[in-house]
Amino acid sequence: MEQLILCGARVFDGTRLHDDRAVVIEGDRIAALAPLSALPDSAPRVTLDGGVIAPGLVDLQVNGGGGVMLDGTATVEQIRTICAAHARLGATSILPTLITDTAGATRSVLAAGIAAVPRVPGFAGMHLEGPHLDPRRAGAHDPTLIRPMDQDDLETLLEAKTGLPALIVTLAPGAATPEQIRAMTDNGILISLGHSDCTRDEAETAHLSGARLVTHLFNAMSQLGSREPGLVGAALSLPLHAGLIADGIHVHPETIRLALQAKTEGEIFLVSDAMACAGTDQTEFTLGGRRILRQDGSLRLETGTLAGADLSLPDAIRFMVTEIGLPPERALAMASRIPAGLIGSQAGRIAPGLPADLIHLGEDWHLAAVWQAGKPLAQPKSSTA
Repeated sequence: MEQLILCGARVFDGTRLHDDRAVVIEGDRIAALAPLSALPDSAPRVTLDGGVIAPGLVDLQVNGGGGVMLDGTATVEQIRTICAAHARLGATSILPTLITDTAGATRSVLAAGIAAVPRVPGFAGMHLEGPHLDPRRAGAHDPTLIRPMDQDDLETLLEAKTGLPALIVTLAPGAATPEQIRAMTDNGILISLGHSDCTRDEAETAHLSGARLVTHLFNAMSQLGSREPGLVGAALSLPLHAGLIADGIHVHPETIRLALQAKTEGEIFLVSDAMACAGTDQTEFTLGGRRILRQDGSLRLETGTLAGADLSLPDAIRFMVTEIGLPPERALAMASRIPAGLIGSQAGRIAPGLPADLIHLGEDWHLAAVWQAGKPLAQPKSSTA
């Protein structure tokens, strides 16, 4: 079996950084994380110019990429385009995310996702962000499509989960009953609370019914107040895992620092909330018939409302390390091992037998190279020995 050795950089295995180690790849799998002194002389090697070798990143909220937006017209090939675009950006495992749409569109997208499972590299499941939200916190979602969950919706989701490796459903506590939330969690669906103006008590009821996550912390939700903690207060005080858009636009750096102090290490993970323009030079696109403008590092409706993020996970890691001052091991885990663990994926770690999905981040924390299933997707900045 063809072997390749990656060396010349520190190695993050998903939990800690190692010096003087190399990653040995055989075929599409990791064979070893080995001391440099133990490397065979005969195997081809890529000697990197410092930086960090890390597991391929895991993104649980990806609305689009490669010029494609996930919507009711989605096909397996469109899902492939989105996954390929994000793999080149460092996220080799993603959950394509459908924002609020009709019941028919939801069923169509779920069917496409199920068909993509054995055929699309990097496809780790699906995320439905809506339509069971709170219209008071619609954000960029079409408020005319937001509605409470009914029995048909529940049955659609339960059936879809049987064909998907992972399914996250973002909902507002007031748009689904505790019984519906319990039925979904009992069947392996991850419930994430978001786009809601709920009270802390309402959020806690949903949590006690099985909700485990919070979608894009601080955005499109009731804020922390002196007399009502809201969904933000629930996210910070309850044992909920929270996705964070770390671009310095969606959440102020000092607010991020306060959240990190409030939460147990491992409870916050990074998401891109990326849109169709990810991996392209597009300056605008449409979302539900509305024009989205890409400028100044953000994506916005013409009204100025944020509509997803112009962000990749390596960008988010760099922001957390250089702007927030987070230790690199913690920032890297927030985009690899932690989100992978939430969906029960083997991704996000470097260990023998696991898929050889890897990235190289340079000394400046910018993405330098990507390998998926042991094959390079981008030319490494390296010398080959």
